[in-house]
Amino acid sequence: MHIHILGICGTFMGGLAVLAKQAGHKVTGCDANVYPPMSTQLEAQGIELIEGFDPGQVSLQPDLFVIGNVVSRGNPLMEEILNRGLAYVSGPQWIGEHILRNKWVLSVAGTHGKTTTSSMLAWILEDAGYDPGFLIGGVPMNFGISARLSGKGGESPFFVIEADEYDTAFFDKRSKFVHYRTKTAVLNNLEYDHADIFPDLGAIETQFHHLVRTVPGVGRLIVNGREESLRRVVARGCWSEQEWFGVAGEEAAQGWSLREHDEDQGRFDVLFNNELQGTVDWSLTGEHNRMNALASIAAARHVGVVPSVAIEALSKFESVKRRMEVRGTVRDITVYDDFAHHPTAIATTVAGLRRKVGSSRILAVLEPRSNTMKLGTMKEALPGSLVDADLVFGYGARSGKDALGWNLGEALAPLGQKATAHDDIGTLVQAIVKAAQPGDHVLVMSNGGFGGVHQKILDALAR
Repeated sequence: MHIHILGICGTFMGGLAVLAKQAGHKVTGCDANVYPPMSTQLEAQGIELIEGFDPGQVSLQPDLFVIGNVVSRGNPLMEEILNRGLAYVSGPQWIGEHILRNKWVLSVAGTHGKTTTSSMLAWILEDAGYDPGFLIGGVPMNFGISARLSGKGGESPFFVIEADEYDTAFFDKRSKFVHYRTKTAVLNNLEYDHADIFPDLGAIETQFHHLVRTVPGVGRLIVNGREESLRRVVARGCWSEQEWFGVAGEEAAQGWSLREHDEDQGRFDVLFNNELQGTVDWSLTGEHNRMNALASIAAARHVGVVPSVAIEALSKFESVKRRMEVRGTVRDITVYDDFAHHPTAIATTVAGLRRKVGSSRILAVLEPRSNTMKLGTMKEALPGSLVDADLVFGYGARSGKDALGWNLGEALAPLGQKATAHDDIGTLVQAIVKAAQPGDHVLVMSNGGFGGVHQKILDALAR
């Protein structure tokens, strides 16, 4: 089959392209901006890329057009496809029908931690010899790639997928994850996000309930017991086995819990039904990562990986690019890159670094560029998410597609003199470098490229 992918340079659609190529299909694609690193990754796979959405691309005569959710009505190529009555399908539906059919699909859903938990789960299965396929919205360092059909052993029946609640396409407003034919579903957490498509938390809970409805009776839900929103989702109806993680008290007698080692931040005990399963010993920090680990261990157990094997695998887990990734150290000043962009994720990330560095100074550098943040829905929560940082440098463009519709300086004002707002990356870098001292930790947080600010900070420090 020849498929032509509209919006091919997005993380999900780029991963889809790689999977389709590995499955033996002819793959071409287009996007508004075709540039590295995604363009080079796709071209290395022998995938032809076209810049823009010129309607003349219908002359390629593919068997099927696969549409990413970046495409909307008015897109010239999409309008030509519609006018000619040509065959098209959404990316998630194509994945469900052509890649995930007849697979044991392990889906990881949640507002936060999807990429990290999916990466943990894929690595556990890999280390246990299950040779899984996967599609993850980041690059797990243990693999160096974000998607593969299966490992070196051949056609594995197991597939791990990051299950996004964002809508599928302009013509299918259901969440992507309803297409995935899930057998093991991790419900990691759930709070309000995606203000551009969901009016309130209840609307997102409804989509999660739709996911629950797709899991078969022989399937299993792995659910965060600390989240009242997820308890409401499951209470609306569940036809599958359930295991709860992060539980305490009486609930720990029938679920997954953890016990921290106060003397060693890199170690914690894993308990199932109050019985010790082993001790995770790793370099990751933060309560959120411990919860991610519990979820991945529980999900792996559903396919037959005993907890002790999963725990041993996590000791070799190397995290994910852009998750507290050290980009460099200059003059004893360390610069990190992190994908955090929701206030809860920002607070969790800063707290994790604080626990790691103790009393050393943290300089938080933030670009609020997600659709939810640009709408200003979460702006009041920003100051509270940054209280653990010693200095805060905010960046908000005043024009272009990433422009904020609100005043960042006013939003950060409750933090007082320790926070400043900038609308130019050059002056932002100058302010950071002027303030930085040996021993500091510069934490850059954005869900975009942030204009290459990480390297600009390192270069300026070196000068």
